[in-house]
Amino acid sequence: MSEQEGSAIQGGSLRSVLPGPRNFPYRSRLSSTLSELILVWDSPALQEEILAKSGEALDQASHQALRHLFAWGPIRPSVLAEALGTGASNVSKIVRRLADDGYVEREADVADGRACLITLTPRGETAAREVYGLGDRMIAEVLEGWSLDDVRQYTALTERFVSDVIESAVQMRGHGLDHDFLTRS
Repeated sequence: MSEQEGSAIQGGSLRSVLPGPRNFPYRSRLSSTLSELILVWDSPALQEEILAKSGEALDQASHQALRHLFAWGPIRPSVLAEALGTGASNVSKIVRRLADDGYVEREADVADGRACLITLTPRGETAAREVYGLGDRMIAEVLEGWSLDDVRQYTALTERFVSDVIESAVQMRGHGLDHDFLTRS
């Protein structure tokens, strides 16, 4: 991140740093809007700043690791690296920091004695629950001015969308994209 981007985020003008839908050349407003959402929500700089200003001791990468370990249970370091979108050496550093602080431990993989699994300790489970609590607080702040009916409707539509995305992703992994989709009437 450039110095200008960092100061713009710190100065509260995040919108000036992150492009809006007008900068995404999608034909679909939904694709543009989702791209903007992902760009903002997954911004490491924004997440780090929110965590720091919320008094969190753990960094964003550690938070992500705890979230995945809590949701999926014990997993191999290679699976965690893939989930975090990083390499084996970086995930080793993250796991080492978390292990040194008592959040995770390595245990033998009973299915393959040569491999290990990363698992949460009781302290790690507590920290992971706190990470999810932060997410709940973030969403609550975003939706503060929304009516209960709007929240329910948006939640139902989002659940449906996510379910369809997961189903489509499985299909796309198997056969790629349907190249004729946009030309159909």
